[in-house]
Order: sequence, then structure tokens, then C-alpha cells
Amino acid sequence: MAKTKHQQHQHQHSKWRKPLIGLGVVLLLAIIALIPTNYVIEAPGESFVVGDYLKTDGVKSPKNLYFVTVSERRAVLGDYLWSFTQPFEDRLTLEEATGGATTEQYEQLQEWYMQTSQQTAIYYAAKKAGRHPKLKYQGVYVMSVQKSSSFKKKLLIGDTIVAANSRKFKSVKGFMAYLQKQKIGQQVTITVKRSGKEKTFTGKIVKVKGTGKPGIGISMVERVKVDVTPKTTISVGDVGGPSAGLMFSLACYQNFTKTNLTNGHKVAGTGTIDATGKVGIIGGVDKKVVSASKAGAEVFFAPTDQTGVKKSQTNYAVAKRTAKKIHTKMKIVPVATFDDALKYLKQHYK
Repeated sequence: MAKTKHQQHQHQHSKWRKPLIGLGVVLLLAIIALIPTNYVIEAPGESFVVGDYLKTDGVKSPKNLYFVTVSERRAVLGDYLWSFTQPFEDRLTLEEATGGATTEQYEQLQEWYMQTSQQTAIYYAAKKAGRHPKLKYQGVYVMSVQKSSSFKKKLLIGDTIVAANSRKFKSVKGFMAYLQKQKIGQQVTITVKRSGKEKTFTGKIVKVKGTGKPGIGISMVERVKVDVTPKTTISVGDVGGPSAGLMFSLACYQNFTKTNLTNGHKVAGTGTIDATGKVGIIGGVDKKVVSASKAGAEVFFAPTDQTGVKKSQTNYAVAKRTAKKIHTKMKIVPVATFDDALKYLKQHYK
């Protein structure tokens, strides 16, 4: 029996209805998946050859040592849910990830940590190599600005204060001593370096929270630069944090002594470094082990530092468990000091 025009129209309509409904569902799910969340996903990052970022006058940097990173990304809902299926991805609230700082403040802090790590690495390596390095005072680094400060909306985390009332100082102690001689409510002009440019801001001396003494209401640390021959610099772009200190110091030591500590073998690792050569604990070591293994590293240095954690939760302990979990052939080597790492390299790669 032939279909009427009405029946034909209904059939045609139902023919397109299902695909349209399906497309609508897909679009709705896509929109839901793209809803922003207040979470940051931490995941294995990349492995970088230190020699690609290290320059020493008259020396060609070996390409044998690697520093590793943790990737951080803001999560949309779909990404957040997917991360539960990934064994080495962790979810942190934005506040947990940044410590309550704004995104800009957090990035500035990470940049300061990285710069400080680089200078400490160069200094210690040069000292170890007998190069007699000197530390040159650069100014006072602004770590935070108190609510009571009249510089609250003027100074930013990451600013380097180079003068007060046009006076320059040779140390953070000298700067603080000068401020403490001023009277509460007295006007003071601060000169800072920000993004390579000098800026001046005027405010008042206040009673500093915590000390009760006159100041400008900031927490600060000394900013220094290493002066050494041959001139040595490290530049890693927008990579932040202090965790590459050990690997930076080993790479600098190679350049200062004109040696190749690994005899061509790939060696990765992590850990902060201080001016005495102590290697400190870092975050995300499991993710760094995964990254280093993917890069083909044969050895991974992991700190044994127990600051704030049980022995079973040191970087070394976590790294060992991670290596076993991913079935890597990469050897996890415990280090407490620069000398531990240097000794291992000299014994295994003569």
C-alpha cells in the first residue's frame, strides 16, 4: 500500500530524530566535561638535559645529566574524572597547590626558588672544584606583604628591593637595621627591580607583625648572585621550583673540572641543594621516576632526607616503590649529600 504524504513526512522526521538526539547527548556531555573545577592535576612531566641550559665560558657542557619535572595543569571536569584512571596523577585543590597564593604570586615564588637553586648549585660546585666563588648581594626578595603594610597594593611577591630612600645596602641585615631606625608613620620610598625595570613606591613605616619593630611590613630573603671564573649561568625558561639543585650542581662541577662524570651514560635525579652540599627532600618523586625512566635514564638519584616524613616516606623509599611498580631497569640510588652522588659516579663510571 502506498504511503500518504503525512506518513512519509513522519518517517523522514523519525529517521533524523535519533541522530539529532544522539548528537545532542554528545554535545551535552562535551559541555559538562569542559566545566572548570577548582583542582590542579599533578602528573609526570618531562626530563631535560642540564647541559642544554648550562653555559660556562670556554667549556662545552656534556649532555649526560637530566633534571626532571612534575606537570601541573588546571583540571576541567572531564580531565579530573579521567585522572582517577591514571596511576601517577594526583588531584590537589588550587589552594593546596599554590599554598593560598594567587597564580601570579605562586609563579613568582617558583621562579625565585629556581633562581636560588641555580645560584646555590653554581656556588657549591665552584667551591667543591676549588674555584673560590663569591656571593654578590643583589637586594631583598619580597616573599609576602602583610595586610598592615602601606605597600600592600604596591609591592609584589618577586620584587627585589634594591634601595630605601635612595640608600643602597650590602645585606638584608643592613636594610632591616635602617628601617628599624625610622619612626612609625614616617614616610619611606622603596626602589625595586621588577621584570628588569626599576620602580619606586612610597609608603609609611609600620609596626611589623611578629617582631613589633619598625619596618615596611614584608617577609623577605636575601637575593644573591654568584661571581665565579669561568662565568657560569643556568637558564631554564619558565620551569620553576628548587628540586633540580642536585643535578645542577653535578653539571656545574663537571664544567668547572672539565670532566664527564657519567662516561656518556644517562643519569637523572632530583633533590634540593644547600650551601653545605646537603640534598633535600622534594615533592612528586614518583612522577619524576616515571619521567626519568621514559627518558631512558640508567640511574636516578633520590634524596634520603627525612625532614617532616617517616623513613618509609622519604623520596628514596617512594622512588624505590615506584621503580618496582613500573618495572623499570633504572637503578634508584640513595643520596644525602652532593658527595654521595659524586662518589657513586666516580666509582661506577671511571
